[in-house]
Amino acid sequence: MKITVIALMFAGWQVTNWGGNLNNEANAGLWYANFNNSSGNTNANIGAQLSLKDTYPDVITLPLGKKHKFQNSTGNASERSVNLKQMKRENNLYESICSLGNIEQAFHNAKKGKRHYSEVKEIEKNPQKYFQKLQNILQSCSFKNSEYHIFTKQCSGKTREIYKLPFYPDRIVHHCIVQVLAPIWLKVFVRNTFSTIPKRGIHDGVNRIRESLKDVKNTTYCLKMDIKKYYPSIDHSILKDLLERKIKDKKVMFLLSEIIDSAPGIPIGNYLSQWLGNYYLAFFDHYVKEQLQVKYYFRYCDDLVYLHSDKNLLWQIKSECGKYLSEHLNLQLKGNYQVFPIDIHGIDFLGYRFYHTHTLVRKTIVAEFKRKVKNEKTTPQIQSAYWGWFKHANTFNLTSKYFEHERIQSKAS
Repeated sequence: MKITVIALMFAGWQVTNWGGNLNNEANAGLWYANFNNSSGNTNANIGAQLSLKDTYPDVITLPLGKKHKFQNSTGNASERSVNLKQMKRENNLYESICSLGNIEQAFHNAKKGKRHYSEVKEIEKNPQKYFQKLQNILQSCSFKNSEYHIFTKQCSGKTREIYKLPFYPDRIVHHCIVQVLAPIWLKVFVRNTFSTIPKRGIHDGVNRIRESLKDVKNTTYCLKMDIKKYYPSIDHSILKDLLERKIKDKKVMFLLSEIIDSAPGIPIGNYLSQWLGNYYLAFFDHYVKEQLQVKYYFRYCDDLVYLHSDKNLLWQIKSECGKYLSEHLNLQLKGNYQVFPIDIHGIDFLGYRFYHTHTLVRKTIVAEFKRKVKNEKTTPQIQSAYWGWFKHANTFNLTSKYFEHERIQSKAS
């Protein structure tokens, strides 16, 4: 390994900083390392990383312990195997999932917005009875996924198949699992991954993109792509293999497998599915950040955005990401991927359209709001929800017409 590093340095690698922070912010240097992450760093610590200054590396190392070739600008290709530090695997988690305290907290979290459910009202008559019964089911490893109620729903102009489970015991069990495993999974997610992650919702993503666009020179172009039928295409065996990289507890894996194998892919509608869907791409995120060295990368579920000054490099990144997704996650990119100048087309992402100079709300959202106003279908709750969208964009004319009271209150606060 030492000989390899020295050879690379003499071949043109530039050492600019040692001891930088391997995270998803600005790179500390072109060769950087972090052997002692602080408790606040949620990224995997993988030792040293190397990158070239103004060219693209001819070798891409994958976080799956395999070799991969990348064709550089000169047409030469080489191979280099990955040598990553073994990830810490967590054990002795099942007892925490089964504890009465965890079950009670899961019930309180699961019932938010669902107090009108007959199941919730029935449990609240004698909660300890149901909590104890569920604990016995979990402790005996006899939990079985219930039958799904499957229906279709229109979401953002798309028809989606929704899988709905009973509140008891399934939804409570999902919360039991997430409450214990989320802290472990959060350590794997890169910073610019959004959706379902606490404090990393849509508007956190909006703020992160707008901050990145201040670097006008290095964000001239955008590569935008998404994954074809993402949730239905998630491979169960690959997902369980990825989960076992962080979870050593066999009982936990048995419980997760019971839920994962209950439907094709990952069913839309399950609370746990949101976390599993995010986790399935977590190691891909690290590949993009740490191996492809993409500084400005953002992901919301299966929507992927890359910013750079070189459009040709973005096309190369698209090719490499497509290979990775296909070969290691059994996923395919949609054919609607594109590379475009930001100041001409804007970045359509998270319900907004981003430019270097301003941010607009997506046209379909504005049109939907105006249609509801015209048909007198707005309520104070709906009005408040749309105000939450519009206030984060440059929508002075729109908010002046429809939200004068909210604008005055917002300005006063």
